[in-house]
Amino acid sequence: MDLSLKIDVVKNISPNRFNEEYLKPQKPVVIKGIADNEIAGRKWSINYFKETMGDVVIDVYDNKNVKSAASAFSTPDLKMNLGNYLDIIAKDEHTDLRIFLFNLFKYNPKLRDEFPCPEIMKGILDGVGYMFFGGKDTTVRIHYDIDMSSVMHTHFGGRKRVVLFAPEYSDLLYRLPLNTYSLIDIDNPDYGKYPGLEFVKGYDFILEHGDSIFMPSGYWHYMTYLEGSFSVSYRKIAPTFQAKLQGFMNIAIYMQFDKLMNKILGSKWLETKKKIAKKNENRFIEVETKLYNYDRVRA
Repeated sequence: MDLSLKIDVVKNISPNRFNEEYLKPQKPVVIKGIADNEIAGRKWSINYFKETMGDVVIDVYDNKNVKSAASAFSTPDLKMNLGNYLDIIAKDEHTDLRIFLFNLFKYNPKLRDEFPCPEIMKGILDGVGYMFFGGKDTTVRIHYDIDMSSVMHTHFGGRKRVVLFAPEYSDLLYRLPLNTYSLIDIDNPDYGKYPGLEFVKGYDFILEHGDSIFMPSGYWHYMTYLEGSFSVSYRKIAPTFQAKLQGFMNIAIYMQFDKLMNKILGSKWLETKKKIAKKNENRFIEVETKLYNYDRVRA
């Protein structure tokens, strides 16, 4: 696995330049300065949310729950006050508890005014912003977004490591069928078990307070909160008809069928998906190897 690809880093990019250089070609980019001129960039912190929304009851997910490995469909592991959760992630110690896809704007509409959708992401989805929280060393498993939308992900309050892979590596990343995630361990890749990782190239970088990452449709991402912190994501609908259709199928058909099969077959269904993913990986490796040998003979 090669994580040495260099991602573009820009500041205060114009909508026209963003559209031409990143949105249309679906190329990832780190953007600095988007939050600087908003209230969020100056005020948002763990303490700010504890003081203003500490009594809100929120759903919390536990990374230690192995049941979540079986499907892209996840249910909360517990509920607690946001303030109590923020106390946990404010500590300088590891936690597996995280919050994701939480619509804080629903509970506090003024937050939308404090960090409105960036101009470069304006569209029919610009009224929906989701928040994500994690503590020190909390990880987010490698996946791509199920609706196939493009995402602007802005980070606050600390640092977050992000690893990105283009959609072309899906089979080599051991994508489970009917799902949008993988069981591979990015931090400790097992090349004996997953030899396809030898062919994968990606980006590895750090987001700091106020930084944004534009993730194109279908891009795989793996994230690690290096300190207790949080992020906000705004989305644009998938750029092509094919991607829109794929997003619809993922949500309306594949995830529902996967959920049903998990109920019927349990762990046997997961093992079946693993075997299919392995076959897809092996088939891709065979093609890559043939192309490599062909190019070497021509040279």
